[in-house]
Amino acid sequence: MNIIVAVDKNWSIGNRGQLLVSIPEDKRLFREETLGKVIVMGRKTLESLPGKQPLYGRTNIVLSKNPEYKVKGAIVCHSLEDAMNVLSQYRDEDCFIIGGQSIYEMFYPYCDTAHVTYIDYQYQADTHFVDLEQDPFWKMEAESEEQTYFDLCYHFRMYRRKKV
Repeated sequence: MNIIVAVDKNWSIGNRGQLLVSIPEDKRLFREETLGKVIVMGRKTLESLPGKQPLYGRTNIVLSKNPEYKVKGAIVCHSLEDAMNVLSQYRDEDCFIIGGQSIYEMFYPYCDTAHVTYIDYQYQADTHFVDLEQDPFWKMEAESEEQTYFDLCYHFRMYRRKKV
């Protein structure tokens, strides 16, 4: 499975339920990578999306602890086990974990590829992702040229879990 995430230099991902920054090229890449695929997110991430609606052109899987929670246009799961049962119907390479922090943590052991937008800036944040540079089981395999959005510098990186 894949992880797709945008992080700052402290591997922070959000603050008060919002992304740290909105970079048009990052959004374009996210759309390109996930269109026609399966995306997995938590309820709070879904509710932070435009119109609080599932993303068009993708199979949306939403995790919620609330057994009454339902979302039109999405598959709602209430546990990791439920979600893994649904995901078993799809190819691993077509599944993308898109957040938030607790969902990343839950699926991290099952993922082998991470698409990371690494932003060379430190934001005030209250949610974080694992620092893949410090995780001995992951290795950066690709990095784009430096990108800029106004005065913000960032890179697109691909990490892969090392085969043991």
